[in-house]
Amino acid sequence: MRTNRRSRTYLFAIPAFTLLVAISGSLVTGSGMEWYRTLSLPWFTPPGSVIGSVWTVIFILSAIAAIEWWSRKERDARFCLVAALFTVNALLNVGWSVTFFGLHQLAAGVWIAALLALSTWLLVGLMWKRVAVSSALLLPYAAWSTFATYLTYSVMRLQ
Repeated sequence: MRTNRRSRTYLFAIPAFTLLVAISGSLVTGSGMEWYRTLSLPWFTPPGSVIGSVWTVIFILSAIAAIEWWSRKERDARFCLVAALFTVNALLNVGWSVTFFGLHQLAAGVWIAALLALSTWLLVGLMWKRVAVSSALLLPYAAWSTFATYLTYSVMRLQ
């Protein structure tokens, strides 16, 4: 059986793209930590170590979900929609870090966080019937991004 090398580039490209998103967001977040420490935070704010650990797991699960989706589906309209939504989701993910930690724009951060959560829930829904395992792998991300939206809103209200 002959293997097409081009068809397997996603096995490298998806984790590399996911790592790029994670590192980009992390760099911006790290640069804004001094400012963040001056904010009044709600009582339910998780410690930074928990937040970092959760995001690490989320990025790993998201990469696996994308690989599973890419490897099993024909290239139809739904496939293209899911691929585009993954890209939008990644941009929103980094965009939230830039907006919140980089620009210190709390209200805009709430909106971007809400769009991030919405895009994640849309991915879960779009993937569910075709590749349930990919959809299930994104459930922690959907739940966490929903929580993060509420947390961002609560931080904004306390300022």
